[in-house]
Amino acid sequence: MHMQIRRASKAYAGTPALVDAALDLHGGEALGLVGENGAGKSTLIKLLAGLEAPDSLDVCLNGARVTIPDSAAARRLGLRFIHQELAIVPALNVAENLFVNNPLPRIGGAFVHRAALYRLARAAMRRLGIDHIDLRQRASLLSPGDAMLVNIASAFIGADDHQQPLIYIMDEPTAALNQAEAERLYAVIDRLRARGCALLVVTHRLHELFRIAQRVTVMRDGRVVNTRQIATTSAAELIHEMTGLSAACLPAAAEVSSEPADVPPRLRVRHLQTDSLFAASFDLRAGEIVGVAGLAGAGRSQLLQALMGIDKLQAGRIELDGEAFRNPAPAESWKRGIAYLPEERRSQGLLLGERISHNMTLPHLDRFRRWLALINRGAEDRRSQQLSRSVQLRATGIGQRLRELSGGNQQKVMFARAILAKPRLVLLDEPTRGVDVGAKRDIYRLISELAADGAGILLVSSELDELLALCASILIMREGRLVGEAATADLDERALLSLMFAGAGS
Repeated sequence: MHMQIRRASKAYAGTPALVDAALDLHGGEALGLVGENGAGKSTLIKLLAGLEAPDSLDVCLNGARVTIPDSAAARRLGLRFIHQELAIVPALNVAENLFVNNPLPRIGGAFVHRAALYRLARAAMRRLGIDHIDLRQRASLLSPGDAMLVNIASAFIGADDHQQPLIYIMDEPTAALNQAEAERLYAVIDRLRARGCALLVVTHRLHELFRIAQRVTVMRDGRVVNTRQIATTSAAELIHEMTGLSAACLPAAAEVSSEPADVPPRLRVRHLQTDSLFAASFDLRAGEIVGVAGLAGAGRSQLLQALMGIDKLQAGRIELDGEAFRNPAPAESWKRGIAYLPEERRSQGLLLGERISHNMTLPHLDRFRRWLALINRGAEDRRSQQLSRSVQLRATGIGQRLRELSGGNQQKVMFARAILAKPRLVLLDEPTRGVDVGAKRDIYRLISELAADGAGILLVSSELDELLALCASILIMREGRLVGEAATADLDERALLSLMFAGAGS
């Protein structure tokens, strides 16, 4: 199995997104593909998937020239894609979702063969070692991590150990997975390689490359910079090739400032209880960044949702600068000075078909009303342009559709929305998930600037080094309970992980 890709080029509205990219995929090997957001990785994948028409593209498969005019042709050639965006239909159950992009088994060509559907779905899930997800469960009830596992499993529908090797192209497959789920996927990748499959894996988690890849290709500004053996490179060299910078992208913990302990808390939470939380209590001061750590299902996201008014309180008290409130609508929370960046920005926070400017101002339209329901578009555009500069947004203009931006730039739009509010409290749920090292650096700067402006920040992250570098202290959660708080000065990653598993406070 060998796929040779040459002269891969694509421009949007005259702006090059991919320029003469070239790479080779070999059977029995995983090739890592890395680069900052906007480097051209996703554009290359769209060309190979037949989702975009290339300006130029030469593809040879096992020595024969082939073309990929559409997604059906890509599938016939043996290409299987696991995209960063979740292809999940909430109204369908898990088994049915596995067949969203696969032909349904039928009886006599007319009726769906339900028994065969569940048999094939079960076999695909077993290939990933997944046995904890009910195939008849509605997909809307899945966690983001389980939804990604279902998305991945759909690529294995109908796979046969005796069939010809396939080519699997994975775009950030572990972005929403916890470590145990990621390890399960790594084992699947190893099995595919052993069968002679070729794999292209796009990831921003550089440590992942050293676990799964044999070679790595670096892209920058739409071009391939280098391809090298993973055994002869380092994370520092890859970061340098991706960004041109050699400095570490994480700020030192000493750069994070916080108010003295005798200053009254900006946020006071007492005995908070919802359907998912049990009696959570803590304080957060102006200018302080407090992390929230826990294993999958610990209740981290649910804590932020309760504070934002998305999940309703059954008991407890929340005070913001001494003012008590209970169960506000999210729109009211924004007006109170609470900004929220959800875990799933595409499905929970953004309107991908709308302009950048509209996405920035969406929760703040009252600020731009001129008369009754009319919006002062000039004022909205001027403010959006200012915010674009503040967050260092890479886009053709504020009128560009959001779906055309990279994941890191979409996240910057979310931060622009927060900055516009001049927030007193900022709730961040996995703010750097699925973004590259350059965008991470910009996001860390934005978080630090929000704290320096006096906002209290509550930060949920699965990246332990991120929590330790950014936060003054970390709340530890387990099974919906806040079980302790520890100062980051007293922690390293091993100690923090131990607290997460043990559920004990400091």
